Amino acid sequence: MHNYWLFGLIIATFFTTSLGGFVAFKFHKSLRLLLGFAAGAIISVVFFDILPEVAELSNKLNINFSKAMLPFIVGFLLFHIIEKYILIHHSHEKEYNSHHHPSIGVGSAVALIAHSFLDGVGIGIAFQFSNVAGISVAIAVLAHDFFDGINTVSLMKAHKNSNKKAFIFLVIDSLAPILGATGTLFFQIPQTFSLIYLGLFGGFLLYISASDILPEAHSDESKISTVVATVLGAVLMYLIIGFIV
Repeated sequence: MHNYWLFGLIIATFFTTSLGGFVAFKFHKSLRLLLGFAAGAIISVVFFDILPEVAELSNKLNINFSKAMLPFIVGFLLFHIIEKYILIHHSHEKEYNSHHHPSIGVGSAVALIAHSFLDGVGIGIAFQFSNVAGISVAIAVLAHDFFDGINTVSLMKAHKNSNKKAFIFLVIDSLAPILGATGTLFFQIPQTFSLIYLGLFGGFLLYISASDILPEAHSDESKISTVVATVLGAVLMYLIIGFIV
């Protein structure tokens, strides 16, 4: 019976992610506000969703939390190295206001897609325990995925990627949870690997939000409305996560 719930909810993630992406396309003229909102939402996801999951898994596996955080800092520094020395080493280092590079948008979107994939894995694993656990996790993921759709399109557009390319990545992001959840029907992912995976992409997302999205949101001029949007994104995501948990 749980497979019916699983299939229904993971299909719903496709539509919630897509809806978030279309919101970003529709209100592209308010990109600065969307970026500020996205930064706040991602920061809340990292601190109130991913890090607690890392702590919980490290406790289950009897691994010291400091050691469990190693993949997190590796993920943060790895994306920093990729951005500074591979993607934009040859351009824009002296002109931050012109800090637009399509590859940065693609790299950021890939990190979000990986997180969406892991969300799907989380749904599938939760359903292996019980319907109640699976449904609870799925509701949280549905809320997250709406913002992931906004974030994916916003990041692609902020770094001057075409609408077509942004749409392709939105579709991939929308499919990622379905692929992740479906995979758990055929094999069980070791919790140790999940711990490393969570840490790596938690570091990626924190770097994206703090060092990429927020500066881009304020690159033209810093407006109080953008600051308010950032705070609103963080608070709203915190409330959503807190309500589900």
